[in-house]
Amino acid sequence: MKLAIHHRPSSFSDRWIAYCKREEIPFKIVNCFDTNIIEQLKDCDALMWHHHHGHFKDVLVAKRTLFALEHAGIKVFPDFNTDWHFDDKVAQKYLLEAVDAPLVPSYVFYDKQEAMQWVEKTTFPKVWKLRGGAGSANVKLVRTKSEAKHLIHKAFGKGFPAFDKWGYFMERIQRVKQGKEGIKGIAKGIYRLFLTTEFGKLQPNEKGYAYFQEFIPNNNFDIRVIVIDDKAFALKRMTRENDFRASGSGRIVYEKEEIPTECVKIAFEMNKKIQSQSIAYDFVFDENNKPLIVELSYGFSVEAYDACPGYWDFNLNWHEGKFNPQEWMVEDLIKLLNANK
Repeated sequence: MKLAIHHRPSSFSDRWIAYCKREEIPFKIVNCFDTNIIEQLKDCDALMWHHHHGHFKDVLVAKRTLFALEHAGIKVFPDFNTDWHFDDKVAQKYLLEAVDAPLVPSYVFYDKQEAMQWVEKTTFPKVWKLRGGAGSANVKLVRTKSEAKHLIHKAFGKGFPAFDKWGYFMERIQRVKQGKEGIKGIAKGIYRLFLTTEFGKLQPNEKGYAYFQEFIPNNNFDIRVIVIDDKAFALKRMTRENDFRASGSGRIVYEKEEIPTECVKIAFEMNKKIQSQSIAYDFVFDENNKPLIVELSYGFSVEAYDACPGYWDFNLNWHEGKFNPQEWMVEDLIKLLNANK
């Protein structure tokens, strides 16, 4: 048995490689952007690639390569069930509705007139989103009809840049305020106001649709539960100051007592239907304290979860102690390979 790993520093692959070396698991590092990548994988049993939503080449190539290999019977991480909806909030809406998940009510329109008619009949505030983006990027609170109409005009006009320069600038200011970055952070934000990222240059504008979710008030945090194989871990993310958004705030609470077990239970139940190798569910709570899923992601920050004090198994038993979710990914893939011998 031999694994292939596409290595990107500071991604999951750092820990995959370290684990394979320590456990003497045969592996080789590959470059999935090579034109002969399929040929290079002939002597391997599986491919692992932590591809990133903000890297243009990853967006262009990763899913096509991974799904082609899976189609040919090669095991991959992430596989189709894990990956097809990644960084696509509209796809996640359809998936969560299809599996009867407790999703925050969500609305998507592909016709400008239909979207405008909906605006006249609905209530505000609502949350507006683009399909892509993480860490609360491309997410806005829409308080009035006129704000919604402005966004819809733009969505069915020139569209929105995939990289939000102003949002990035405001995020840098927030991080400086929190002491997570020095004054260079603001300089970086100003720089990006005038010169977009490589991803922003290459990725076409988002347009031709309008996506809204119900705004669920009185949530000053969300709960993120990540399921890998039959294990789950979680944390509470406090919202930014004077903001409704929690993702990417960096204000994290790790204590087990702060995590509603109901969220963990729902995450396991949903993943039994979705069959993802790795999946993060973000929850908010309605006026009856019922957990509602906002969105999904197979990827997550490598270091942010190291402080989690333990994890739950599928029967909701708590296991105290440190763990390494990236190692679970390798173990899960090897288990799958051995089961198919």
